[in-house]
Amino acid sequence: MRIFKNAWFERFARKQTIQDAALRDAVHRAERGLVDADLGGGVIKQRVARPGEGRSGGYRTLILYRQAHRAFFVYGFAKSHQANISDEEEAAFKKAARHVLELTDQQLATLIRNGQFSEVDDHD
Repeated sequence: MRIFKNAWFERFARKQTIQDAALRDAVHRAERGLVDADLGGGVIKQRVARPGEGRSGGYRTLILYRQAHRAFFVYGFAKSHQANISDEEEAAFKKAARHVLELTDQQLATLIRNGQFSEVDDHD
């Protein structure tokens, strides 16, 4: 299972001091069937803990996800700042998932070289 962050999420995670280990944990929970919300179309919502705290008061993340293949963290927010995403945003993420989850390894490598995605490290 390969895990990625888009450039927007990379900045968000850095600003919020979200470690790659927390992202790996969120994906590993999804791999075990523990998905906080399946929005359909390859988009899931998973909670990620704030550093030193639990998941319930942490961040909500949107992941373009295909089990046992790839996961792309594309958006995150604190529940205290945003209740949820809009229907329009959800539709846009589903459209993105159709494209992103079908990328070939070569296309993905090009996007990584261009700085549009980065791969989550296997260790911190």
